[in-house]
Amino acid sequence: MKTFRVHLSLGLAIGMLAVEMLTAGALQAQAPLVEASHQAQRSQAELQARIDEADGETRELLDELRRVEAETRRLEAHNIALAPRLVEREASLDRHAAALDGLEETRAALPALNHGLQTRLDRWLDEDLPFLIDERRARVEGPRDAAVPPTERLARLLSVWRSELAYGRELDAWRGYLSEGERRRAVDFLRLGRVGLYYLTPDGQQGAVWRAEEARWQALEAGARKEVRKGMRIARGQRAPELLELPVSRDIERRDVERGERS
Repeated sequence: MKTFRVHLSLGLAIGMLAVEMLTAGALQAQAPLVEASHQAQRSQAELQARIDEADGETRELLDELRRVEAETRRLEAHNIALAPRLVEREASLDRHAAALDGLEETRAALPALNHGLQTRLDRWLDEDLPFLIDERRARVEGPRDAAVPPTERLARLLSVWRSELAYGRELDAWRGYLSEGERRRAVDFLRLGRVGLYYLTPDGQQGAVWRAEEARWQALEAGARKEVRKGMRIARGQRAPELLELPVSRDIERRDVERGERS
């Protein structure tokens, strides 16, 4: 029995040794296969990484393409909307070019044009109602300065004309001085455009209307002075506008006829 166990243990050891040898041999035989499998996995991972990277670049390129297409559509729409304005701008440039072509002729004509406007202003003040004379004379004298360039002089003359024409649409009242020879006294003036010019003394006891044809003041009766006071209150915003019954300073129809004859 003892001998059998020894032989059994020896056989078992030999068998185990044989198994280990076979296993080691098998492992050695499979080592290249395992390494090849790992290499394939690494190659597959690298390939997948390149695919993912390529997909990312492709997505970026597609996004960029979409942005370019959107910008192109926006620019096309903008150009369509801008086309009418470009046509208008081209027409405007053509007009400016035509104006520049005649610029030299215009510059040559400026001195004569300015002289005519200045002369008419002087005559206008001489023939107009005598209100705010010092202020208006100073304004007319401004463009007369020889040092002023012709273009600026024309602009100043036109500004004076606009101011003068505006007087014809105004109802105005102010405190000023009335010159009577060497005597000056403070009075209240009322002007109805260029139709009537009046004054009242501060106590309201005296008043007159300017008679343009005779170039003198004509005294007003009490009723007319009352109308002048009413007009002054209207001009100063102290009373609602209403009809005034006053004598006029000049015959409007006759003045229009005279202007037509001069023109």
